[in-house]
Order: sequence, then structure tokens, then C-alpha cells
Amino acid sequence: MVFAIVSVASDVRAVGDRLGGFGWWAFGAALALAVGNYILRFVRWDLLLRDRDVRVPTRDSALVFVSGFALAITPGKVGELVKSYLLRTMHGVPVARSAPVVIAERVADLLALLVLATIGVALYGVAIELVIGAGAVVGAGMVVLAWPALTHRLAELATRPRRLQRLRPRVHEAVEGLTALSRPSVMAWSSALSAAAWLCECLGFALIVDAFPGTDVPFGLAMLIYASTTIAGALSFLPGGLGVTEGAMTLLLVQGSHGVDAAAAAAATILVRLATLWFAVGLGVIALAVARRRAPAVEPGAEAEAILPPP
Repeated sequence: MVFAIVSVASDVRAVGDRLGGFGWWAFGAALALAVGNYILRFVRWDLLLRDRDVRVPTRDSALVFVSGFALAITPGKVGELVKSYLLRTMHGVPVARSAPVVIAERVADLLALLVLATIGVALYGVAIELVIGAGAVVGAGMVVLAWPALTHRLAELATRPRRLQRLRPRVHEAVEGLTALSRPSVMAWSSALSAAAWLCECLGFALIVDAFPGTDVPFGLAMLIYASTTIAGALSFLPGGLGVTEGAMTLLLVQGSHGVDAAAAAAATILVRLATLWFAVGLGVIALAVARRRAPAVEPGAEAEAILPPP
């Protein structure tokens, strides 16, 4: 998908030429900053688990957290619910108790990225329509989370089909947990940690772009481009935001930056996605393999037992 965008945006040979002059130290720095992002988000994950009275050893908690990266390229990152499955198999934590934590993570991420993008818009006036649209979607979601009666009503409607009615008690339990995690006091500190985490990757993005000869992208503009395109990818519900994030990132780099032509923008986009999305997926695959080894053997049908209440 990335290379399809490159072929539209610029000549592949020109991209290779830009990579030939790239300062590779910046790619290493971006990887280190991505690790900083993961550490801060793990701290948030562990604190949110504690808020829901879920306590597991830090080593296992970290292993489960990183395992979720393996399925970050699923639509809307719904595959990260594998973390709830792992907590269930490794420590007997009910899925209905841990699943709200996974969802609350995504909400905090979107809020933090929206704040960063809004600051960037105020400074540079780029991607205004994109940020306004994202703000409207995120705002609507927050209204739903802040309205318990509505969320429970939606849960009733979602489980109305007869074959789904057995799920209803667990869905209501999960909704109550998500409502608790969405209260302002929790959302404030979790979003603050998210903002610090994503600022690490914004800085990595800026370093990569500036490592091409002749380019100059202020950090504030890099923050705006990275945050807004990450939101666009997330709200597209495409796997990993593939295509949407890369296309928007390349376009905004060309339109808003100094000295960044289409080839340099495409090359920077490839490197950034390798240092963030695909680096995370690689770590997640390794962690998931280790977690599956550490988890006790699961009887056939136990996955369903983790979600469905007894008849």
C-alpha cells in the first residue's frame, strides 16, 4: 500500500535518490522515541488496569500490552482486544472487566492526538478541515460515553438478536467499566500520558523529515501533520489506517513544508511508518508468541467461555 502511494506521488528512482542522502541516525532516533511512546502508554495501561481492580505481575502486564501491537493493523485496532483474551487465559481476568481498558486506551489516544493537532492548526492553519471533522467524530463519541443511559440503550439494541442475548450481561458490565474509565478525572491523566507518548513519535517524525538534505520542517508543523494523519487513519477504520495515513502524510508534507518535494515526502513517509507502525507490529508478533507459550493450554471452546455467560 505504501509503495502504491509512492508510485503516484513520485518516481521510485527519485525516492531512492532521496534515501541515498538520508541521515540514518534519525531513523535510529525515531525507533528510540517510538520505544518511549510504548513505555508511556504501558504506564497508562497498567494504571487503567489498576483502576478497574485488575492486578497482574508487571512482567505479564507488559507482555500482554506489547502483544496487542501484533494486531494493531486490524480495522479500528479491534484486534487489540487480544489483550483481554490473554489476561483471561494467563490470569483469569474476565474479558468484560479488561475490555473497557482497551477501549479507553483508544479514546485517550484520539483525544490526545486531537489536542496536538488542534494546537498545530492554531499555529500553522494547515489541515483545518481534517481536524474539525475528526473533532466532530471524537466529540460525538465522548457524548455517548458521558451518557450512561444512552450507552446501555445501545447495548440493549446491539444484543437484541436472540443469538446475542446471552452476551447482554457481559456487555452491560463492560459498558459500566468504560463509563467509569471515561470520567473526567481518569480521562484527564490518561490523555495527558497519551499526549506525552505521541509527542515522542511526532519528534521522531520531525527528525526523519529534517534528515533529508535541504528540508526544514518545524516541530509544531510536524506535530500537526503526524497527529492529524494518525487520526485520519484511525477514523478510516482501515487496517492500520493503511493508505489514508500515508497518502495524507505525503500530501501535507509537500503542501506545508519547506524543501520537501514529492519524492522526499514519500521517502519520509515510508521511513516513519517503518519506525512506528511496522516496528510496533514486529515487536507485537514476538511478544504474542511468547505470551501464547506462557498462557496455559486452553480447552476447545474456552474462548467463548471467556465472553459468554453460562446458559
